Amino acid sequence: MVIRDIDDTKRPLLEHLVELRKRLIRSAIALLVCFVAAFVVSKPIFRFLQVPLYEAFIRAGYPDARMIFTSPIEFFFTLVKVAFFVGLCVAFPLIAHQLWLFVAPGLYKREKLAALPFLLIGPILFLIGASVVYYVFYPVALDFFLTFQERPAPGSLAIELETRVSEYFSLLLTFLLAFGAAFQMPLVFTLLARIGFVSSGQLKGARKYAIVGAFVVAAVITPPDPFSQIGLAIPLILLYEISIWCAYLVEKQRAKAEAAETEAAGGAVVAAGAASTAAPIDEFQETDFNQPR
Repeated sequence: MVIRDIDDTKRPLLEHLVELRKRLIRSAIALLVCFVAAFVVSKPIFRFLQVPLYEAFIRAGYPDARMIFTSPIEFFFTLVKVAFFVGLCVAFPLIAHQLWLFVAPGLYKREKLAALPFLLIGPILFLIGASVVYYVFYPVALDFFLTFQERPAPGSLAIELETRVSEYFSLLLTFLLAFGAAFQMPLVFTLLARIGFVSSGQLKGARKYAIVGAFVVAAVITPPDPFSQIGLAIPLILLYEISIWCAYLVEKQRAKAEAAETEAAGGAVVAAGAASTAAPIDEFQETDFNQPR
């Protein structure tokens, strides 16, 4: 991708609105195409998403467990939500590219270089966070929740989990979005440090507030159980520590660049001073008449 300096061409407001409409239409078409394609394979996608629950039931000793839906339209709309979520994830790079094409002409070169990592690395970090949920956190959480089941005993009824498809996907989607957004923290703080808005010292000083904030955010986003809240709060704290380290690296790199610029500027000043103090070359050469005897 070519990075050019700001486009200072003046355009009327109507032309900007037409350009915005074109980008929005293209983004909507990309989202619609990805949504339809995802809906065609929505059932295999949902079967993939319910694998953690199936394996958790197997580990708990309930191989005949099932999922249910209590409304005729519940499973259909769940598949629609699954298709929309997957379609949005697939179409996001195209939507971000259209947004970039609209915004980039009004940015300076330095601002473009600062925004590009977010557009390129952001989806990768979101995918990493979603993978942590699917392969690590969610199976452990399901194992914990399934321990509350009870087999039938004399004089008591069995207590078994029969998960509704809509509730299962809503819970999984909540965790996917929470962890995906949380994994953007190092990138966001790195960009803020790059533009000089925050520093590693400020982040270190606010560490205790960040720890409290991590538990507050986890309590708001996750279901009201201690396991889910701690499971999200701990990664948030670790990501905050990584953010401090990233901000420190940015400051170190900036200090090195400023030192190189200062050294180059000092060398130029010394060279200019030496040139100005050098004796001027006289166009007349000394002759024997003014030589000392």
